Amino acid sequence: MKSLAFYDGKIVDRDQPVVCMEDRGYQFGDGVYDAWMVFNGKHFLRKEHLDRFERSCSLLDIVPCYTRSEIEGFSDLLLKESGIERGMFYFQWTRGWQSPRNHVYTPNLRPILSGSIIPVSPKPADFYTKGSKTIFYPDERQHFCHIKTLNLLGSVMASNAAAKAGCYEVIFIREDGGKKFVTESAHSNCYAVKDGVIHTAPLGKLILPGITRGVILKIAQRLGIPVVDEFCTPEFFAKADEVFVSAASGVVPVGFIDDKPVGSGIGEIFARLNTEYQKLIDSNC
Repeated sequence: MKSLAFYDGKIVDRDQPVVCMEDRGYQFGDGVYDAWMVFNGKHFLRKEHLDRFERSCSLLDIVPCYTRSEIEGFSDLLLKESGIERGMFYFQWTRGWQSPRNHVYTPNLRPILSGSIIPVSPKPADFYTKGSKTIFYPDERQHFCHIKTLNLLGSVMASNAAAKAGCYEVIFIREDGGKKFVTESAHSNCYAVKDGVIHTAPLGKLILPGITRGVILKIAQRLGIPVVDEFCTPEFFAKADEVFVSAASGVVPVGFIDDKPVGSGIGEIFARLNTEYQKLIDSNC
C-alpha cells in the first residue's frame, strides 16, 4: 500500500507539504468535506456521499471547479495507485486562497480540492459482543451541524473527552428552554430503541444527515421496524432497550453510557439492521 493523497489535480505523497498559508480552509475552516468507505477495493455509497458533498458546497456558496465525473476519476486513480482494499476516502473543498486575511471572502475565489485514502481496520470485536462505551456530553457546536464543514472543534473536544474516559463515542446533549435532549454523536448519528421502536433525532440544523443513517432507516422500513423522528431526553437513552450509533465506517451497538449498562446487551433490532447492512456491503463490494 502507498501513502498517497490528492491535491488540486495531482496525486502527491501524503507527507508532501502542499497547503498554502493563505488558504481560507487553513485559516478559517472555511470549507466542506465528505468521506466514504472502500471494501474489497471498491467504493461503498460513493454516489450518496458525493451528493452530500455537493449539497454542502451549495449551502456555503462554494462553486466547485471540478465536475462530479472528474472527482470520481480522481478517487478511482487514488484507489488504484494506493492498493488499499479496506479503507476510507476523505475529500474536502476549501473556499480557496485569499490575501490579505479577511473574514469577508472575496467573490469568485477558486476553490481547492484535496483528498486522501487511508487503510481502516474493522471495529474491535468486543464492540459486537459487549457493546461500545459512550458518555453523555454537552453539545456546544454551532447550528451548522447539517453541513459537513471543516469546523469540527466541538466534535474534536468531545471525542477527546470520550477517549480520555476510555469510550468510543459521546452522546451529545443540548438544552433549550430548560429542557435537555439528545442530538447525535461526535462522529456518528445515534439511535435509541424502546419496545421495538427506533427513536432518532429529526433532520435539521442540529444533526448531520448521515448517509449511513439514511440507509439504516430504509432497512428498518423494509424490515417493518417502526421509526420515530423525535428528540429524546438523556433519561430515555439511559433507560432504552438498545442504543446504537452509525457512521460511514459502520453501525456500532452501545453497551454503556457513563459506565452504566444499556438494556441487557446487544439487542435484536441492532442485530437485524447490522445483518442487512453487511449484506448491502457484500452485494455492492
